[in-house]
Amino acid sequence: MFEHAGLLITGVVALAATVLISSLTINRQVKRKLRLSVFLLSAYVLLHLGVALAARFQMEPGEELLSFANLACAAGIINLLVITFINPLRADRVPDRFPTILQDFVIIGLLVLVATFVFNDKLLTTSAVSAVVIGFALQDTLGNAFAGLAIQSEKPFYVGHWIRVGNFEGRVAEVTWRATKLRTKSGNFVVLPNNLVSKEAITNYSEPAVPTRLEVEVGASYLSSPNRVKAAIHEAMSHAARVLKAPKPDVLLANFDSSAITYRARFWIQDYEEDDTARDEVRTAIYYAFGRHGIEIPWPIQVQYEKEWADPDPAVGRNQREGWLASIDLFATLSEAQRRDIAATTATRLYGDGEAIVREGEPGHSMFVVCLGAGAVLLEPERQEVALIQPGGYFGEMSLLTGEPRSATVVARGDTLVIEIDAEQFRRLGATHPQAVDQIGAAAVDRRTQLDEARDAAAGTAVMEAPGSFIARMRKFLGL
Repeated sequence: MFEHAGLLITGVVALAATVLISSLTINRQVKRKLRLSVFLLSAYVLLHLGVALAARFQMEPGEELLSFANLACAAGIINLLVITFINPLRADRVPDRFPTILQDFVIIGLLVLVATFVFNDKLLTTSAVSAVVIGFALQDTLGNAFAGLAIQSEKPFYVGHWIRVGNFEGRVAEVTWRATKLRTKSGNFVVLPNNLVSKEAITNYSEPAVPTRLEVEVGASYLSSPNRVKAAIHEAMSHAARVLKAPKPDVLLANFDSSAITYRARFWIQDYEEDDTARDEVRTAIYYAFGRHGIEIPWPIQVQYEKEWADPDPAVGRNQREGWLASIDLFATLSEAQRRDIAATTATRLYGDGEAIVREGEPGHSMFVVCLGAGAVLLEPERQEVALIQPGGYFGEMSLLTGEPRSATVVARGDTLVIEIDAEQFRRLGATHPQAVDQIGAAAVDRRTQLDEARDAAAGTAVMEAPGSFIARMRKFLGL
């Protein structure tokens, strides 16, 4: 009984120390690693509480269960001591001399020693618990460790080789169990986890031979023969200091492009680190070699075609509008001079299918004559269609004649071409042709009555305005 109490106190003290250190440290690595100790020591305390409770009922726990609890306690304490004494608690970093994988191996080694010399009579339990503890300890580094082993065994590259891994390129500086370090051309270190390196395609610029082949493309005029251009490029590469004599460089005619013949110069350099400098040397040498041999590097060519556009004749549009007005009953009774005057001072508007030509409630001081297409008259907010205005019809006359807001929405059905006539033009028409104004006024009264009746069907009754009263109000607004 006292033995179990002492073991329980040991577990509680170790668990409290683990929780205290985890709460005080700012090192995220320490906090994460101590979770394993909290789990193992909590399991140990709970098991011994169960043992103490079983003893009160004169029940003896199995030796396998006690061995499991004791080994869990040992693993939790070992993990606590190693993590606490190796890592800085007040700095969020891992010591350079003790990387994570090394700390894991220290914990595993100490656990194996304890399991061997303290729990040597419980091999089966020790092996099972050790496997669980090792799995927890290596959950973050096991993948990198196995990938590091694969890299070390297959040897796809060595330290000092220039390689590309995915989007990263550099000289291999170090290969550890956890990561591969690359030094880039800009002098920076790129640290790639080994499991990432094992998944990506690796390009080794230093294998199977140290020299690396590079390519440079240049365009030459169609007036220069290919053999002459190739000779000039060979001469240029012979003057580049970083181009190797062996393997021998060569030149290929790559393509017949739109403004030049493209040649591809291929050459070898000793150190891939100097690839940009080597390309610069070759391009510079080609420029001067072409100049000495009279070979032109063509300018980019663009062909410009010019077309003289005649200014639009205003008379064409005016005559077209005049013809449309003559075909409409409302304007057919006007003289040719009057229609010509209206056509000269108006404009045509084209609306696409579904576009709103006018909107209900908006202010307006013009009317529209439909020439092509059609206009659907809608009542808001239900957008109830009450009429369809075909070519030759007109709308918007209520706002034109009285200055009232638009009484309905009109949207285009198909591409719709309309002529817009504003109030000033209509005043001039009324001064010379008052019967046309009266005709439009009468039509406006009829349409207003139809709209009010449509609204009545949905929202109740409305007060109708007498035609005479409306005509008088219209003439007053237009000043007639």
